[in-house]
Parts: sequence; C-alpha cells; structure tokens
Amino acid sequence: MERNPVERRISLGEIPLWSWLMGALLLAMLFALLSASGALLAPLLGQAAEVADYLHEFAHDGRHLLAVPCH
Repeated sequence: MERNPVERRISLGEIPLWSWLMGALLLAMLFALLSASGALLAPLLGQAAEVADYLHEFAHDGRHLLAVPCH
C-alpha cells in the first residue's frame, strides 16, 4: 500500500514555539476555570469580585455541565 506523496507527518520539533505557549496558556485557563472557586477572582479584581460574581457562577455551572466535581 503506497502512501500519498502529499501526506507529510509533522514532528514535535517542527511545531512553532508560539503554538506551544498558546496551548499552555489555554490549558492553564481551562484548569483555572475547572478548579477555581470564587476566591480566585478576589486577588484579580479586588472588591469588584463581589460585583463580578456572575463569572464565578458561569464557571461553576460549566463545571457541573462537564461533570467536574466542585463541592
């Protein structure tokens, strides 16, 4: 069985650095959303965290949707 000459496999070393960094950032954001509680917003937003609690509630509902235990 011959392989298609146009088909080419990309090695891990050929993937650009920016894509590795973007992937790491996305994984960190996913971790923060799936495992963080409302206390994560306090250092970032200060007293505005109480007003912006909807962000925590949105992530909280998302965790339930993805069946991630959170409480």
